[in-house]
Amino acid sequence: MRLFHRTLRTALHSLRRNLLRSSLTCLGVVIGIAAVIAMMEIGQGSSYTIGQEIATLGSNVVQIDPSDVIKAGASTGRGGRSTLTPADCEAIRRECGAVRWAAPSVDCRLQVVYGSRNWAPRRILGTTPEYLLVRGWANLAEGASFTDDDVRDAAGVCLIGQTPARELFRGESPVGKEVRVRNVRLKVIGVLAAKGASVSGGDQDDFFIAPWTTVKLRLSGTRLVTAAAAAVPANQVNSLSELYPDGQAQLYPERSTLEVVDTPQMVRFSDLDDIWVSATSPQHVPIAMRQIRQLLRERHRLDDDEPDDFRIRDLTASSEALASTSRLMTNLLLCVALISLLVGGVGIMNMMLVSVTLRTREIGLRLAVGARGRDILRQFLAEAVLLCFVGGVAGILLGRAASITITALLRWPTLPSLPAIIAAVAVSVSVGVAFGFYPAWKASRLDPIDALRYE
Repeated sequence: MRLFHRTLRTALHSLRRNLLRSSLTCLGVVIGIAAVIAMMEIGQGSSYTIGQEIATLGSNVVQIDPSDVIKAGASTGRGGRSTLTPADCEAIRRECGAVRWAAPSVDCRLQVVYGSRNWAPRRILGTTPEYLLVRGWANLAEGASFTDDDVRDAAGVCLIGQTPARELFRGESPVGKEVRVRNVRLKVIGVLAAKGASVSGGDQDDFFIAPWTTVKLRLSGTRLVTAAAAAVPANQVNSLSELYPDGQAQLYPERSTLEVVDTPQMVRFSDLDDIWVSATSPQHVPIAMRQIRQLLRERHRLDDDEPDDFRIRDLTASSEALASTSRLMTNLLLCVALISLLVGGVGIMNMMLVSVTLRTREIGLRLAVGARGRDILRQFLAEAVLLCFVGGVAGILLGRAASITITALLRWPTLPSLPAIIAAVAVSVSVGVAFGFYPAWKASRLDPIDALRYE
């Protein structure tokens, strides 16, 4: 132990004699370690944020929406035709063994009015109570959810997110109060729990939920029968009475086939914009997607050579792919930071070689008065390791400061990483040993007589 203290004291004295040179030498290690710490903390923050985003999506979420229609080379885009119905959703829930929950949804964008204030939520969604289970929203911040009876009765009730609650009620409790949407009065029975912003920056709390029958039949309830109808042969074009799935009586005189195609009408139609599904487990998501696809193709009577008239998307897989990309970018940045560490190590080796040359007479004198080669080796190796260790500590502090600054100025998420700090100290010491050994070994091999004669 006394030998260790003596060696350390000698190394400190030697480095302090050339403080500026020592500081500039370890600058490469400082920058390299700081870069490693900053990149690791940014990567940890990104991974945590993406993990939170996956959690806000719900458990094992799969989204089903209508496919597009291509007519004469032109695509109508999403929702170009009506292919999903509430019966499809019920069949998925009943017949797909890998599905835990399934919820239909329709959406629109309208203004919500309360007193003299109004707000247009990012999304007005009509659905069933199971949607809250699919999206992990079952625990409300206030109030209670609507029921299946409310869905059957197209009841005038709704749930609102944190953003509409703040903008419309300004600190008041929304529960029990009435809002107006298209002059339809809806009673607020619950407030959704906060989810925060998504990875893409969207406000997930700017939400308004009501029974899908209420949204479909009382708020929007319309779909434009577009020129896609022209794709149907003339002898297969629906008459007006056939557009009502509930068998309602014909309200208007029957139009000719040409009138149906040339003059689109706004009609009530119980189609869906989406079906939201939660698989029983992450491992069962591919099975659930396969079962859903097979079931919907059978229900929609699609031949083997016909494309799907719906799309199935695994939202959790998309977020996990984003997380994988984030990890890849973090690893690439770490490689760049490690290169800077390598450059710093070369700088330390160079400085130690210069130090050996400049201190040749000192080394010869120590050897002449009885020092052994391993004592010289130990001293120069201690100087290199000490230089890298001090540089590592300074790099850790600089990296933490860089992370805090990035979070404050750019609003990027960062998360302290204890393994990265421990690894940084270990790497800095390893660099000192690896790049300091050769100069120390060279110093220990000097001949005392030649060293004393060195000018």
